[in-house]
Order: sequence, then C-alpha cells, then structure tokens
Amino acid sequence: MIKQGKKKFIVVFGVLFFALPFFVLAYSSGTQHKFYLEQDFDKSDRETLYATIRYVSTNAYFYIENQWWEDSLVEERDALNSKLAGLGKKFDLEIYPKMTDTFGSEWRPGIDSDYKITILFHQMKNDAAGYFRTIDEYPTIQASGSNEREMIYLNIEVLDNLYPESYVAHEFMHLITFNQKNRQTGKEEDVWLNELRAEYAPTLLGYDQEYTGTNLQKRVRNFIDSPNDSLTEWQGSVNDYGVISLFGQYLVGRYGINILRDSLSSSSVGLVSLDYALAKNNIKKNIADVFTDWTIAMSANDCALGTDYCYSNDFLGAVKVAPSLIYLPSTQESHLSLIYAIKEWSGNWYKIVGGDKGLKVEFKGLTSKSFIVPYLIERANKIQSVNILELDSGNKGAIELPYFGENNQSLILLPAIEKKVADFLDSEPSWRFSLAVSTFKNGDSGDQEEPDAGTEEPESKPISQMTIAELRVKILEIQRMLAHLLAELQKIKGTAAGCGRIENNLFFGLTDNAEVRCLQEFLKSQESSLYPEGLVTGNFYFATKRAVIRFQERYADEILYPLGLPSGTGYVGASTRSKINRLLGS
Repeated sequence: MIKQGKKKFIVVFGVLFFALPFFVLAYSSGTQHKFYLEQDFDKSDRETLYATIRYVSTNAYFYIENQWWEDSLVEERDALNSKLAGLGKKFDLEIYPKMTDTFGSEWRPGIDSDYKITILFHQMKNDAAGYFRTIDEYPTIQASGSNEREMIYLNIEVLDNLYPESYVAHEFMHLITFNQKNRQTGKEEDVWLNELRAEYAPTLLGYDQEYTGTNLQKRVRNFIDSPNDSLTEWQGSVNDYGVISLFGQYLVGRYGINILRDSLSSSSVGLVSLDYALAKNNIKKNIADVFTDWTIAMSANDCALGTDYCYSNDFLGAVKVAPSLIYLPSTQESHLSLIYAIKEWSGNWYKIVGGDKGLKVEFKGLTSKSFIVPYLIERANKIQSVNILELDSGNKGAIELPYFGENNQSLILLPAIEKKVADFLDSEPSWRFSLAVSTFKNGDSGDQEEPDAGTEEPESKPISQMTIAELRVKILEIQRMLAHLLAELQKIKGTAAGCGRIENNLFFGLTDNAEVRCLQEFLKSQESSLYPEGLVTGNFYFATKRAVIRFQERYADEILYPLGLPSGTGYVGASTRSKINRLLGS
C-alpha cells in the first residue's frame, strides 16, 4: 500500500483453506463485477462498488469503477483508455517480468485459478494512492468480504500522475510479498520492511531516473521534513515512508538488490531477515552496523570518507540532514546541560558550533538501553574524521578537543539505539540521554573544574546591570552569533550560490565539472520552482537541463529573443552565461 497517510493491513486468522475452482474464467473488456473495498480508503466510505474491465493485458485486468466512468466526459474516458493501454504495456513488458524475476512471482494461478491479476481503479481519499488486502487471498467461507482474487487497488487520480507505473509497481510488490513470505514461509512481514521493498520497486524498474515528479523526489522531501522518524515504528505517516525510502536507497545502493530479495525468501522477518541476507551475501556487517553507517552518510554524504558514508545514487548525492544546532558563545566559557529523548532505530544529529576554546562533551545514557554514539569532526566545511565514542558500563563517555575553536568548525554527534529487533509497535517508547557541553581555555585540561585565580572571566550580568561598554561587547557577541547561525543555515539549505563566475559554455552530459557545480549552486539559490531538485553534483543531466531551460525562459527577453529562439534550449552559451554572471555580481 502506498499512501500519504496511515497504513493498514487486513490480516486473516484461522485455519488456512484455499478453495480452487475447477476451471479458469477468462474475462474480457466490458465485463462488470461487484467488489468489496476498504471503506477507510474509499472517497465516499463505500464498502462495495461495481466496476468494469476497460483494458485487458497479458498479465492483468484493468477495472474502472462504474460511477466515475458514468460521471465522466467522453474526452476523459478516451484519455483514460489511452493511459490504461500504455500502463498495460508497461506492466507486461517492464513491471511484471522485472519484479517477478527479482523477487519471485505472486500466487499463480492463485485463489481464482486465473493467471491475470486484477487492478481496480476507484476514487479514494486524498491521502491514499493505493492499497492491497490480504483478505482477497482467502475464500469467502473463511474471510467474509474477500474478492477471492490476486488484486490491488489504486486511486484513479494516480493515472494523472507523471509516473502512474510507480504506484502499480509498489502495490504489485505487496502481492508478491504475500506469496513469497506469507504463503511460502508462513510468516507475516514487518510492515516497515514490507513497505520498504515496495517503495524501492520504482527505482528497480528505472522509474526514478528522471527524478523530477518521481516517488523518490517526494520521499526525499518527506524525509528532510522529519529525519528523526524511527525506521521500525510504523504509523503509516509520510514521515515513515520518507525514512524507509531513504534507508532502502542506501541499503540497496551499497549492498545490492540481493539484500531485499534474500530477506524476502528468509523464514525470518524484519531486521532479523536483513541480518540473514547480509550474511548470505558475505557482508561482514549486521543491520545495526549498516544503520549506523547510514546515519553517518546522511550527515556527511561524502564518498571521499569511504563508500559506506555516501549514496551511490547521483540524485541523492547532495541530500543531507539539517542537524539540531548547539551554539557556544566565544567571549566566555560555557557550560550547558541538555537532555534529549530518542526512539530506537531513529537517526539523530546534534551539531555543536561556536566557541574559540577547548571543548568537552560528556554523554550519559539515562536508561539501561545501550547507545552507540558516532561523532564527526568538521573543518573547512568538510567532515575530517568519523569516530565512535567509547562508552563505559554505565553508558557514559566523554570527548575532549583542545583548541576546538581554532582547529575545528563543528562537532556532530549521532546517538542511536539499535537493540530491539522484533515485535515493534506503532508507538514505541522514547529513551533519554544527557549532554554536558563545556569549554575550557586552550592549554588547560577539560577536567579542570575552575580556572586559575586571577584569570577567571567575568560572569555574565543581566542586561539591566551592564555598562554601556559591556552592552556594546554583548551586542557584538550577538551579531557574531547571528552571522554564524545564518552561515550554518545557508550551508544546510544551500540558499546562496558559492561561486563567482562561469567562464565556459556548459551543456548536457558534462560530469564532475566545477563550473557545472557553480551553475547548480546558482540555480539552487533562485526560487525553488526553478530548480526543485536542488542537486549540486557537478553532473549536467536532465534535472539541470530543465532548470536551465526554465531560467532561460524566465529571462527570454535578454537571452532567447535576441537570438531568435522561441523557447529555452538548456545549453549554457554566451547569452545565458552573461545573465547568470550579472546576477552573481561578476
């Protein structure tokens, strides 16, 4: 089920009994049937509806609900028939062969003894794109409300989407999973992993290659909006889909599709099945190690640190989380005591910036749960080192960095808990930890409790008690703090172009090019509608070309019309470079 809101599975309990018909019924276009629905998803809260076959492909019947058809104009019906024909060909030539070759088949010929699956399009609520019901795989004598078919349900509005085949692939993955996991192993897959495989299906089929308008682009936005969401706690929100999609992209990109395939065929489920798949493929890491690497990749995303710490997908090469900032003023020694709460299998990023002294950070887990605390040291806007904080038996550990303000730009902490592996609920508990962050004079030990007599810096006064000179110092300190935070915000969001001038013509196909990076940074600094992907990779591919075309057409009077061009070309020649350079102030 792919959905922008909650996720729901129908699970049938009892003794399994499959009633197989004695002959196969072959349906043709124009055949009408009554179907049971999931009332929670239907736009009008219907429990049943009538639908008619509008297209038959080699592997599927495409049904459209009658009410929508009757209420539609002739032109709308004609357009829909054309879309169904195209979708049917993609299902037969791309989706069905590729997915069944990778993961195995759905139940064939299945409960209805028909080798074709049923795809029913009906009107759904706005937050639902589609769903799959396990109940349909059981006879009505055992499960009242079963349609006794291998079938999936899609919102009729997805046919207006740029890539409707992505939604079909997602739901078809659930049909495969039912056969390969439920029927073959007798196990019910963890929902989050079931959805992760389905979310990866469009990428497997190549439907995310253009990126703009794809499911992957949507999931990147979902993740960036809420990166701290737990991987394993499933509530069916868009945040859940965001984190499983980004983790799935990393997992397969780093270790291959066999990890998802072998975990599906495993007699285990969830995290345990992924451990099985990693071991089967001779990967010398368990899934907890992989999750830790992923959290680091989401902060650094730099292959120069090692392939464990970046995405192989070019479109995800610029994706990074915005960490929670912990700012230290530079004019006086600081002592902060902070308490945070996190959930298991969630990514968490805390960035300590500011201060011109030595830095000491003391971590303490306030629970019996064992933490793992990677930390990154950043200098000159690049991660310089990846480290793991050693914790004692009391879940405590400390980091001490003399001359932190002089030698380093920031310290990023990534605490996580990765112990529970099964029986996850839709609302998991949170676990607390504390951070004691303090600065000390360079040359002194961070363990020193007090500075030497006579050298102690004055304690901060209330503003009402400050002299004019002290107020001026405080104002300068606040201004420096704001400037630093704004710089951090710009770096995280990429709101400013970071280059001075473009000297050469740029065009589609250029790779790892410094001026292409400059171009992408410039485009990203403009309105988000100009370059919604926001990728800064140095590679001039389709997303960059489309952004250049939008830019050229926005300034057509200056760029295109003098050359007699009616529309943008995507080629960055002299006229386009001149306009970009003027806007860059160079």
